[in-house]
Amino acid sequence: MGYQIMNNFFHIQLSLSLVTTIFSSFAFAQAPEKPKVYTQQDTLRGSLTKERTWWDVKRYEVTVKPDFESKTIIGSNEIQYQVVKPNKGDIKLQLDLQEPLIIDSVIYNGKNSLSFTQTKNVWYVAVPAQKLAAKNNIQVYYHGKVHEAINPPWDGGFIFKLDSLSRPWMTVACQGLGASVWYPNKDHQSDEPDMGASLTMIVPDTLVAVGNGRMVYKKDNNDGTVTYKYNVNSSISNYCIIPYIGKYVNFKEVYQGENGPLDVNYWVLDYNLKKAKPYMPEQVHLMFKALEHWFGPYPFYQDGYQLIDAPHSGMEHQSAVSYGNGYKFGYRGRDASGYGWGTKWDFIIIHESGHEWFGNNITTNDLADMWVHEGFTNYSETLFVDYHYGTTAGNEYNYGIRKGIRNDKTIIPAYNVNAQGSGDMYPKGGNMLHSIRHSMNNDEAFRQILRGLNKYFYHKTVNTKEIENYISKKARFDYSKIFDQYLRTVQIPVFEYKIEGATVTFRYSNCISGFNLPLVLTKNKVTLKITPSTKWQTIPLKPAQKTLFNTDAIEKMYLINCLGN
Repeated sequence: MGYQIMNNFFHIQLSLSLVTTIFSSFAFAQAPEKPKVYTQQDTLRGSLTKERTWWDVKRYEVTVKPDFESKTIIGSNEIQYQVVKPNKGDIKLQLDLQEPLIIDSVIYNGKNSLSFTQTKNVWYVAVPAQKLAAKNNIQVYYHGKVHEAINPPWDGGFIFKLDSLSRPWMTVACQGLGASVWYPNKDHQSDEPDMGASLTMIVPDTLVAVGNGRMVYKKDNNDGTVTYKYNVNSSISNYCIIPYIGKYVNFKEVYQGENGPLDVNYWVLDYNLKKAKPYMPEQVHLMFKALEHWFGPYPFYQDGYQLIDAPHSGMEHQSAVSYGNGYKFGYRGRDASGYGWGTKWDFIIIHESGHEWFGNNITTNDLADMWVHEGFTNYSETLFVDYHYGTTAGNEYNYGIRKGIRNDKTIIPAYNVNAQGSGDMYPKGGNMLHSIRHSMNNDEAFRQILRGLNKYFYHKTVNTKEIENYISKKARFDYSKIFDQYLRTVQIPVFEYKIEGATVTFRYSNCISGFNLPLVLTKNKVTLKITPSTKWQTIPLKPAQKTLFNTDAIEKMYLINCLGN
């Protein structure tokens, strides 16, 4: 579901949607949260240290052999990199590998063994002098007891489970926690392997292994094990490189998408095959029709698309989406909106696939900007509903999930410390985008912005300001104060208005200075556009325009609270 800690909140949100009503009419700022004390490990993980910035990752080639009984793994990662800042040999190379895993050796360019030191989850490798633009590689061998996920994907780690027939079932979920929980890498979102990655898995010959992208080969080792190798040609986030190991069977198809034929593979546990064959393709086709319409072509045609049974609810692993929703509509049969629209489609297939555009195609440099992943993907649910069931349905769905907004802390937290913002990045982020869309009052222009984002930032890492500025530029309106309001404060603005005779007086309150979200009010072909500010404004009203000031209608389109007569 993206950002795992935030998924925990979303799980709570879905439960609350069944037992609570909408919170009080006005949501004001809560007491300031206590500042978090960050550790040295937080800084080393979250910042671009000098030991990270002199080299750029070009490719990962990961090999792993898990042992189900001992809950251990042995493996290696060949890291191909290019020197982007000359290094006289006085600056070490920072690798990330989380305890209790242990690095055994590091081999430089296939020849020399390099020395290294450890500071908990960070390993410093002493390298020889590096010339600018030089291309080198290190082969990192490691082993050990792996950090095991207890309640995946909420807490993350390596997953050792049994399927319903008591057979081994293994995978990983590690967003937020970091891919260094199971293999050594530069564990920072800003540096994706530009030339892709391979994943080689050595598993018992009674099981099947699946990875991202396309299978390169399967080889019987004649010792009770078999080796599977998968390859991804596109750049890919560290946390998206994931092994799936279990009693899988496969069926496949070619989907005719916006960019032509797309190879689609479904990997399911053998006993799920009968129900998966009609169910998965139907939902996947609906997903592609809606999301390619709004976001543009699926971003990874060269690597294909896979949907894979997993022993947890689901995650957006690039070109290898994990699925654990029990073959039920909604989120495990539940509707987050309360309007019924969420139980007409499979939440996990739509949401996790939405991340292929926002999260995998467009990836944030810092974990603090993860609203770009989660806010847009949350909004992909609304857009899916809108595409298949109409505008009213989309408005109701978007408004319904608003009850999950807690305003507990800001969506964007501190930078450079691997900090995690509020789970509000899901419903509040989606509602913010819905507000911007309605303020534009031009769905085609809004759609072109979404498609433009995926084209302009194709396979790139970004900062939130780049996304914010792109939207403002293409919409021809400065939305900076709107982004500041919803991403950097916990206040929900109040739209106050007074209708007196043939005039209306209005303003925003409970908001930052300069907040100026335009409101387009429309009903029965009568339309009025206003741009309130924190100062009172008075304008004349035609008789037919008075009915436009309908609290329920306004609040369904905009993330504001209304106070008026």
